Amino acid sequence: MSSLATMARRTARTIESGTPAHRDRAIDGLRALALLAVPTGHWLLGGFTLSSDGVLHNASPLGTFAGLAPVSWVLQMLGIFFLVGGYASVLSYRRRKGSTRAWLGGRLARLGRPVLGVTAVWAALLPVLHFGFGVPVDTLRTASTLVIQPLWFVGVYTVVTALTPLCVRAARRLGVWAAAPLLGSVAVVDFLRYGPYADAVPSWLSLLNILPGWLFAYQLGVSWGEGRVTRRHAWGLLIGGAALFAALLLAFGYPASMVGVPGEARTNSHPPSLLVLALAAGQSGAAILLRDRLGRLLKRPALWAPVVVVNLSAMTILCWHQTAMLTAAVPASYLGEVPGLVGAPDSVGWILARLAWMPVFAGLLLLIGRYARGFESPWAGAGPGRRTFAGLLAAGFAVFALGLA
Repeated sequence: MSSLATMARRTARTIESGTPAHRDRAIDGLRALALLAVPTGHWLLGGFTLSSDGVLHNASPLGTFAGLAPVSWVLQMLGIFFLVGGYASVLSYRRRKGSTRAWLGGRLARLGRPVLGVTAVWAALLPVLHFGFGVPVDTLRTASTLVIQPLWFVGVYTVVTALTPLCVRAARRLGVWAAAPLLGSVAVVDFLRYGPYADAVPSWLSLLNILPGWLFAYQLGVSWGEGRVTRRHAWGLLIGGAALFAALLLAFGYPASMVGVPGEARTNSHPPSLLVLALAAGQSGAAILLRDRLGRLLKRPALWAPVVVVNLSAMTILCWHQTAMLTAAVPASYLGEVPGLVGAPDSVGWILARLAWMPVFAGLLLLIGRYARGFESPWAGAGPGRRTFAGLLAAGFAVFALGLA
């Protein structure tokens, strides 16, 4: 144990000595916090039932324990992720040495490589798992749905990243108020789909919320990076966001959970509702106000080192954390119901057992990450033929996961 502690201290000192003095530790800390909230939320609030034919199906403890909804408020930190993403993007954009097109190409490639990697690997695994190990097709479809679930976020983040030059112009002209039209747009769509004319509104209208809903916090981050968000603005975001959040819950009947609950007709996150933006506004205000305090806290090497490790593995965590949970759940399904892993998530015992499984999922993610992190680096050894083949595998996996085949 002492040797592990010594190694950890040595690693922390090495990371500390290699950190540039100008590094904004608070921004990295906020990003790491938002990143870790994704697997934590999916692992805590996602479960599996086992049908009589041995097939795994998605389930959630929120279907039974509605009182757990506030947990989703804490773990839904995509607003923070988009906020710090916008902040970091504007700083990077300002430092670019080449053209805007080259800058965008580099950033989009860093997002695309890990997604292509995980989907291509899963496409190759599907026939092996089915024909080699007898995993039912419906179980594989459940697994594929979970794997592809976090990747929508990468797709949306790619689009908002491509809009960075426009966001910078808006921030320089309007400051923090550049995000206001995005909030207004989502409010209008929500009124149409949930208001008195809801029956006459086509279901596809809700898709209009996807871009402004997630661009809202990103635009706030860009304005922050441009120096156009003051502490007074941050207090306004915190108080205004909290007030709007409470009003939507108490007076307008919005679902309390920030994640989808199986069987529920309405969901806040897919696509984002006004409640998501209210939460993002409050979180953004709090993050901006706490930035200096967090930066001072992360000057401690023992706290700074894990932040650096998480940030270096950001896309690996996003793309592979569901695979880590499935690595435990799919084999366990052959044993029947396993507390906290396979079986209806409808008891306190299940919650306690799931908490015990969390370190197992984390360990599996660390193991998978040792090999999967290579997808984050440039694929120097992969020629056009291999890249094309990987693209075809990824496309095939997407077709299967989305139920198109």
